[in-house]
Amino acid sequence: MRVAIPTKNNRIDPQYSRAAEFTIYEIEIELVKKKEVVPLGKTAIADFLTEQDINAVICGNIRSSARNILRAKRIELTYGVLGEVDDVMIRYLSGERLGDIDENAYWKAGREGE
Repeated sequence: MRVAIPTKNNRIDPQYSRAAEFTIYEIEIELVKKKEVVPLGKTAIADFLTEQDINAVICGNIRSSARNILRAKRIELTYGVLGEVDDVMIRYLSGERLGDIDENAYWKAGREGE
């Protein structure tokens, strides 16, 4: 699993759409196998996430149009989260509920009615 967090100065960038870089964590069996900071460059965020094979995004503020794009790409979304990126990733991996989870995301569909 690959998780992307829009970052600025090692903290979550509060505005998803203005992010200039993403910290990408490669997760295997609830452990971080690799961490890298990747500049966005001139690539659109949606294309960047596809190129990077991202499965989940954790971010601060995100517009509904951007949420819809992630939903269409079947990328898990947790938004409304702020803080230092490594701390947020530790909390995410421990199962702590962070921010808001996009209830309409594809990954959630199979769990409805549980």
